[in-house]
Amino acid sequence: MKTRITDLFGIKHPIIQGGMHYVGFAEMAGAVSNAGGLGTITALTQKTPGDLANEIARCRDITQNPICVNVTFLPTVNAPDYPAIIKVIIDSGVKAVETAGNNPSQVLPYLKEAGIKVIHKCTSVRHALKAQSIGCDAVSVDGFECGGHPGEDDVPNMILLPRAADELEIPFVSSGGQADGRSLVASLAMGAEGMNMGTRFIATKEAPVHQNVKDAIVAASELDTRLVMRPLRNTERVLSNQAVERLLEKEKALGPDLKFEDIIEEVAGVYPRIMMEGDMDAGAWSCGMVAGLINDIPTCQELIDRIMDEAHTIIKTRLEGML
Repeated sequence: MKTRITDLFGIKHPIIQGGMHYVGFAEMAGAVSNAGGLGTITALTQKTPGDLANEIARCRDITQNPICVNVTFLPTVNAPDYPAIIKVIIDSGVKAVETAGNNPSQVLPYLKEAGIKVIHKCTSVRHALKAQSIGCDAVSVDGFECGGHPGEDDVPNMILLPRAADELEIPFVSSGGQADGRSLVASLAMGAEGMNMGTRFIATKEAPVHQNVKDAIVAASELDTRLVMRPLRNTERVLSNQAVERLLEKEKALGPDLKFEDIIEEVAGVYPRIMMEGDMDAGAWSCGMVAGLINDIPTCQELIDRIMDEAHTIIKTRLEGML
């Protein structure tokens, strides 16, 4: 299947693995890229730029296919060493970067000069248009269904993707609610040139997370996620657990007086305990409503092959048969 996204990134299938905290290690990215998609290493999971360089090198031992590095620009006082991170990416020869969070305009000239293609994660059409205007090569359009931060507009992909198609000139992929061949064909029908999957890729054999995390996703339905930090306008979709329900009780009790410090125990620094140690009630962790469509733990190769087979069957048999 050829789309503007496969051409842009030099990949076989229009499927991208999104950047995920304490998931986007070399094993994950390498397996996805070997299967014909675009695997993504998460830069901020690495403790130092040197660690990131080592992680990219480790990934290169796994795959020779194109890989991507996710760089999230956080609104924080003690910011990561972004110049050093960008230098590592350039020096490592990576040719694709997924940016997220704040506007990436300060690093775009350096990435462009190095011939790196940039795809920016957006939760609204206006943000996608801004990304296009500053020179991003593509955008990942995140619908309200997505795990992690869906923005504050609450627009699901059935509306958001066609709106993006109406407005954008650069290619975009769908993100949020993507799991199978049906997701891919629907995304293509609404104007996307591929899809980005996060939660679905956590439930794969190669995902370097604790088995408890994979089992929790398989066991969950589409009704088992919660939206936290809405009063702080930093909304995050997470899988329900004891810590999340406790967090929601605090939000309800404190109302307009809620401060980040009130919920820091449930949201700060919990990812290693969850992803590495399998402590499923340690805190809030990003998970999409798409968990309701995830019923097994295949290899990345099996998953991507199945998605592409399903997509071809839907297009060639079901849809063509309706004409």
